[in-house]
Amino acid sequence: MNETRTARLAAFAAELRFEAIAQPVVRKAEDLLVDWFGSAIAGKGARPVETIASFATAMGPALKAGEGASELLVRRTFSSPYFAAMSNAAASHVAEQDDVHNGSVFHPATVVFPVAVAMAQARGAGGRQMLAAAVAGYEVGIRVGEFLGRSHYKVFHTTGTAGTLAAAATAGNLLGLDARQMLHAFGSAGTQSAGLWEFLRTAADSKQLHTAHAAAAGLMAACIAAEGFTGAADILEGPQGMAAGMSSHADPSRLTDRLGERWATAETSFKFHASCRHTHPAADALLQVIDAHGLQPGDIERVVTHVHQGAIDVLGPVTQPATVHQSKFSMGTVLALVARYGHAGLREFADHFLDEATQSLRDRVSMELDAEVDAAYPQRWIGKVTVYTRDGRVLSGRVDEPKGDPGNTLSRSEITDKALRLAAFSGGASPEEMRAAVDRLWHIADASRVGSLLTPT
Repeated sequence: MNETRTARLAAFAAELRFEAIAQPVVRKAEDLLVDWFGSAIAGKGARPVETIASFATAMGPALKAGEGASELLVRRTFSSPYFAAMSNAAASHVAEQDDVHNGSVFHPATVVFPVAVAMAQARGAGGRQMLAAAVAGYEVGIRVGEFLGRSHYKVFHTTGTAGTLAAAATAGNLLGLDARQMLHAFGSAGTQSAGLWEFLRTAADSKQLHTAHAAAAGLMAACIAAEGFTGAADILEGPQGMAAGMSSHADPSRLTDRLGERWATAETSFKFHASCRHTHPAADALLQVIDAHGLQPGDIERVVTHVHQGAIDVLGPVTQPATVHQSKFSMGTVLALVARYGHAGLREFADHFLDEATQSLRDRVSMELDAEVDAAYPQRWIGKVTVYTRDGRVLSGRVDEPKGDPGNTLSRSEITDKALRLAAFSGGASPEEMRAAVDRLWHIADASRVGSLLTPT
């Protein structure tokens, strides 16, 4: 086969081993794993998640805990890796607290860790092998997202599209695929890539389907590649490949950008607010203004957020959110909650997104395209707001690195606290269970075998 960029990326994913990963990147992978686990437990009880979990339970084999069985976290049952990955991917994307990589506008954890955990549990793999596979998935998915670019994200949910290749890379690394087999897995994953933003207009459940499908499809692509199933050799750059059908300005150089030197995994951001990441820069900028001037919600006449075009594309259709999940894609709702409570967390959305006070301020928030912010995006997500007060003041706020970005990251204690809050909100695990599980995950590299995360065997 010709040495295309896709082939080079596939070889990297196939050959990556724990020993080759810089130690700071390993530590970041552990941080991301614990952060993902909290989001997965937070999916317990969410109707779209439970629907997909019911499907997985009905269609997949019922297995006992132990070797060959993978864990459905929201059900505390065990099934095949395929159905466990499907269920856990749906679960970890509903609370809107899972991680995000700025430059690719991609949520890696929700499609990578469900596959990494499920395959490691089924195959009796150790923690180091699982972490290496997860890093392979992050590196591939992020680079594919960057390759497809802004024009892709305008219509396609990158986590659903690039996510299939991230999942394939993760599963393929754990399966020990060689470079040629991994390239076939990429071809089979890419031809299944899907996920459209249209669901936001009617508050549909599709976002959970996007991650469930991406994780399961990528896992399947790797497994059948191991059995000799072939896929398109140039699924990314080919004349009828992903870029041709899904992007108008794909950048092939992003696929192999400093492979093995630049660790994109370490660039991944954590989410502080429980909402779409496009709202976070403006939310943090508004908090800056409120704190600096001692404002109360009643002091605010209106807020103008100065944003990039991607924020307008994704958030613009949501004007009067009808559900909690849809409200997390409403710039006005997020900023109203931030003004009222100092943060936009799960409880604030669940209890107050339809309050009269929230809706009143929501309707006085607007978005305006800002040339500086748009030029910096997606590598940097700058937050800028102009706040008009009832007493006639005009106040400005600016945040260059929202809370959770690599330069303004969460500490391990903050990640742990976040995971405990997420579990407490959903009731998916007791505080004692979560503390024990999180402690095991912080030391996953020492585990000779990845067992059940909630009920150790």
